[in-house]
Amino acid sequence: MNILNKRYLYFALSLLIIVPGLVILIGQIARQEVPLSIDFTGGSLLEIRFESANPAPAEIIAQYKNLGIQDTQVQTTEKGTILIRSSYIDNDTRDQVLNILETEFDSPVEVVQMDSVGPAIGKQVTSRAAIAVGFAALAVVIYITSAFRGMAHAFRYGVCAIIAMIHDVAIVFSVTAIGSIFFGWEMDALFLTALLTVIGFSVQDKIVVFDRIRENANVLRRLDFETLVNHSIVQTLQRSINTQLMTVEFLLLALALMGGVTLREFAIILLVGLLSGTYSSIFIAAPILVLWENQEWRKWFRRKPAAA
Repeated sequence: MNILNKRYLYFALSLLIIVPGLVILIGQIARQEVPLSIDFTGGSLLEIRFESANPAPAEIIAQYKNLGIQDTQVQTTEKGTILIRSSYIDNDTRDQVLNILETEFDSPVEVVQMDSVGPAIGKQVTSRAAIAVGFAALAVVIYITSAFRGMAHAFRYGVCAIIAMIHDVAIVFSVTAIGSIFFGWEMDALFLTALLTVIGFSVQDKIVVFDRIRENANVLRRLDFETLVNHSIVQTLQRSINTQLMTVEFLLLALALMGGVTLREFAIILLVGLLSGTYSSIFIAAPILVLWENQEWRKWFRRKPAAA
């Protein structure tokens, strides 16, 4: 099985998934419409249930605007409750909102959930998340370079693992951006949890493949590097697929299909991210390592010799 022979096809397939989502995300950034939840932007989340009324979202938004509360979004859940996201409000303003809703719609209101995050906390969460990912990437490069120091060009293994990890992160952001258009997804604390989990699993898979390359390099010294890497991928292929499917993916698929609405987005993002981690270990990280070893970029723009 020659997996590496079609490596440019794998790269193209990844770009086909990544580019549309990132274009959507860049457009959202340009319009300042990035789908960030209150965990990052700061704001308030109020989940309520009317005892006898069923107001339309626009009617609730109008009441919020009358109180000067901006950036209000209203969503009905499968449990029959109403989720109201808005800019930050304190407890006194919340009580005022509840009183007005009860009076306006002539129905008692039950508070199911109330969550508020100040703008300063939201910025702190964002900055710390970025720092955590940066430190994780640096630690991966240092660890892999150290662990593979007996190999030629050990630094390349760490860099290729990071490139493949960035690929998986880009897949997660791309899928989330597409989901924000069609399903109203937002990047919240669960999104960050899924992202960090994907990074951890992604690096683990790369190390497994690279470690098999290291073992084979000491035994199969006569093979050229591309054949050696392809042989190592084939040896780890069944282990990577079976481990992911049996231990994680089936569970996440069940959670995505039958879980509650609050966990569905998290489960789908994690499902796609972990699939991407397995895919990139086999079809992205190792092929990039071979591409680097062969320095194939020197041939990309070279003209083919004219036929005689």
